[in-house]
Amino acid sequence: MVRNIRINIFTATVILICIGIVMIYSASSIYALERYKDGFFFLKRHVSFLVIGIFFTLLVMSIDYRRIKKFSRPLLFLSILLLLLVLIPGIGREVAGARRWFRFKFISFQPSGLAHMAVIIYVADFIARKGNIIRSFRHGFLPPISVLGLVSVLILAQPDLGTTLALGAVVVIMLFIAGARLSYLLSLLLASLPALYILIFSVPYRRMRILAFLNPWLDPRGSGFQIIQSQIALGSGGIFGVGLGQSRQKLFYLPAAHTDFIFSIIGEELGLIGTLSIIILFLIFIQQGLKIIKNTQDTFGYFLSLGLTLTIAFKAIINIGVSCGVLPTKGLPLPFISYGGSSFIFDLLTVGILMNIARTGDYP
Repeated sequence: MVRNIRINIFTATVILICIGIVMIYSASSIYALERYKDGFFFLKRHVSFLVIGIFFTLLVMSIDYRRIKKFSRPLLFLSILLLLLVLIPGIGREVAGARRWFRFKFISFQPSGLAHMAVIIYVADFIARKGNIIRSFRHGFLPPISVLGLVSVLILAQPDLGTTLALGAVVVIMLFIAGARLSYLLSLLLASLPALYILIFSVPYRRMRILAFLNPWLDPRGSGFQIIQSQIALGSGGIFGVGLGQSRQKLFYLPAAHTDFIFSIIGEELGLIGTLSIIILFLIFIQQGLKIIKNTQDTFGYFLSLGLTLTIAFKAIINIGVSCGVLPTKGLPLPFISYGGSSFIFDLLTVGILMNIARTGDYP
């Protein structure tokens, strides 16, 4: 049973990665040739990220995942330090008004990815240590929520609202399943609504994204452009697609075709069959993750696998939802498929940790 779960997660991940490699080249080659005079520019970088990710994945698989507990606080402090440093001009790299990256030669590192994983590890460790008092507001609920609040503020300062919301949702679900009082969680959600309203409607580009989501044709050449082009790509593919490499939307119509909107290019070139295959693979991944959660006897492993599985699930749901126009535009990559340096590497690390936890489960 253990072997089957690990094989299923590994197989689903490898297939998604292989699809990603093919589609990144298909979606980016013309753009890369135009801008960098090298049609393989993004493909070569993505393969290098894959090699780095495999190295770290094998590393975390080679040690007992329970040893990670000892590093929960150092990892959290390191991620907070990096989130502070990335905001400093001259250290953090600014792109399109957002300061989210460190740049090291050919690779860009996004500290919010490390912070996301560090918070999940910290909360899982906290629940494992203090699970008997999790219903206490001062000693059981307030510490993890305070950590979440601090990290969220630093990520919002980049600014990156989508990552903040995804991380907040994961932590709230972890605390709910751990037994935190529902009244505390509901109070937290109600208190966050005014702040969320201000964060969205006081910032012009976020407000325009919401308006474009409600009716993209109000501004078809501006805020609604991405959503319209994404839907055109998905609609053009039909059932079987227009053929691999034959997308028209990637010809400078659909922005971020190899990153945030790669699902739309898959829909155009491979059709409904291609998109449904992607969704089925993610469902298999999530199902196997749920089996790991269900059968893990160690409390730390239970909540760590829960947080990591939810992370992959939320990222996939948000990316696919944005591409289909059922969610407002947000730049979250599609796990294992989209081009993206540190985000892709942390997705691979997630798989490594899940497969590590699966070895210790008590399976019927």
